This record gives sequence, C-alpha cells and structure tokens, in this order.
Amino acid sequence: MSTTETAQLVDGSGLAARTVEETAARAAEIARRTGTSPCLATALVGEDPASVTYVRMKRARCAKAGIRSRHIALPATTTTAELVGVLKGLSDDPGVHGILLQHPCGPHIDERAAFEAIAPEKDVDGVTMHSFTAMSFSSPGFVSCTPGGIMRLLEAYDVELAGKHAVVVGRSAILGKPAGMLLLAKDATVTYCHSRTVDLPAFVREADVVVAAVGRPRLIRGEDIKPGAVVIDAGYNPGNVGDVDFTTARTRARLITPVPGGVGPMTIAVLLAQTVEAAARQLGVEHS
Repeated sequence: MSTTETAQLVDGSGLAARTVEETAARAAEIARRTGTSPCLATALVGEDPASVTYVRMKRARCAKAGIRSRHIALPATTTTAELVGVLKGLSDDPGVHGILLQHPCGPHIDERAAFEAIAPEKDVDGVTMHSFTAMSFSSPGFVSCTPGGIMRLLEAYDVELAGKHAVVVGRSAILGKPAGMLLLAKDATVTYCHSRTVDLPAFVREADVVVAAVGRPRLIRGEDIKPGAVVIDAGYNPGNVGDVDFTTARTRARLITPVPGGVGPMTIAVLLAQTVEAAARQLGVEHS
C-alpha cells in the first residue's frame, strides 16, 4: 500500500447493530416458546461515574434487544465476602440467565474472587477462569466480550488468520490473553507483547495482524505498521484516543478500526448475544 492510500475502516457500529438485531429476534423467539425473556443481572459496587454510565448504557441496550435487566447497586463499603454472596445468589437464581460484574470494583475488593463466584453457565462476560480455559481449549463456553467482538470483526471482513503472524499488545486476563488464545485457535501464529517488551516496534513491524490492547494512548506508531497489515485497536483512552496512532497507521494498514466506532460497539453486542445464548441453553431452546 502506498502512503497516498488509506486503510479501509472497520465498521464496528454497523456489525454491532446487525448482531443486536439478530439477538433481539432470538430473544423474542425464546420468550414466545418459553414465556420467559432472557435476563441479564448487573452488579455495581460504589458510584464511580464512568461505571454508572456504562451500566446504564448496557441496560438500555438490553431493553432494545428484548432482554430483561436486573441491577444490583451495592455501596462502596461492600466487602469481597458480601459481593461474593450477591453473585452466588444470582448464580443460583433460575430467573437470571447472565451476570455482569461491572469492574473495576475498587482496590478493597478481590475481583478474582468475585469473578469466580459467577456460575460458568451465566458468565456471559467471559471473566472466569472456567471461561478462559474453555476459550483456550476451544470448548463450549462464553468468550470475553471484547476479544469475542474482535474475532467477529475479523470474520466479517474475511481476514485470513491461518498462518498469519498476529501480535497482541497487552496481556490482561479479559482482553489481551484471551484475544491471543482465540487467534491461536484460528491457526494464527501469536506473539504476546506488553509494557515491558524490549523493542516493541520490532515486533509490530513483523505483524500481519496487530491487536492493540494495552491502554496507552498512541503507543503504537503508524510508521511501525507493516504495509497491508490489519490493525485492531481495542484501546480507549481519554479524548477518544486509541492505543494506535490512527492518522499515520491508516496510511500503511489495509484494515483498521477507528476509535470510537470500531471494537467498542462489538463488546456490548457480544455481551447481549451471549446473554441470549445463555438463556437458550438454560431454558432448553434450540435454534429453530
């Protein structure tokens, strides 16, 4: 690709809208056949403004998709034991089909202990160790929503992954690590990089697919993108800035996700789709 051309933009908003439309149709079918609408329970500790906004947005999207939502608002003083008790209660409730713990929960909460209190069959956010294991072994389960959204985007744009070199920049338990495992399952050769990687640009320059998920604005420079590469920017930093220097990267990449409008919309779409799938499994409804 010459420097006078620009990459094709990946329309995450469009694919997310189609995904939610399909999800709403499936939710309506489940309700018609069982008399029960899929239900997503959200739990939030404290009143962090960003988290409150995220939960409100997710509940609004649920309503549009025909998914009931139940919200558990907990005070900032909630202990790990109390939060675990709430999540176990939701796990045991047959009226709840999916559970979302909005994080971060605060420094006093053991988030891993809280996540593990969510029953695997209701882990529609893909945050438990059970779900990560299922992803790693390509077994039935629920994927982490952002990596799951990334894979749907790559599939929608017919990105060939078999034999390609994918570089994942980031190693978080619910984004970087599972993204790499999902890419590996599609026969990509995967390299994990992170904040302590020596000479990160050297790895990026060799990548056919770059997944940026480290949470550092414009960490990945456009001049380091391999001409014709696919760039998936899962970073979201203040000022609507991703982890990739978008302006320069789009002159070298073949495909690139914008921020916002790329990966973000797909995260919620996958959450809704997995909630409906969880309800279908729990209620014994097969695809018609």
